[in-house]
Amino acid sequence: MASFDTNRTAAGLSAGKTSFFATMIASFAAWNDARITRNSLSKLSARELDDIGLSYGDIDKIATRNVR
Repeated sequence: MASFDTNRTAAGLSAGKTSFFATMIASFAAWNDARITRNSLSKLSARELDDIGLSYGDIDKIATRNVR
């Protein structure tokens, strides 16, 4: 199984100042990351989820843990 890092930096933004649009873009990126994670985990079988210590009930919590 492949793994990838989805951390993003605030490149190009001045220190301490974020614009409304930068906040909106960051919110959209976080939502999209959660959507991709949710879709990927939903494609796994119950046995595959059990191998990584999860169940179907954990998918939403895992997908949105960094969004909130």
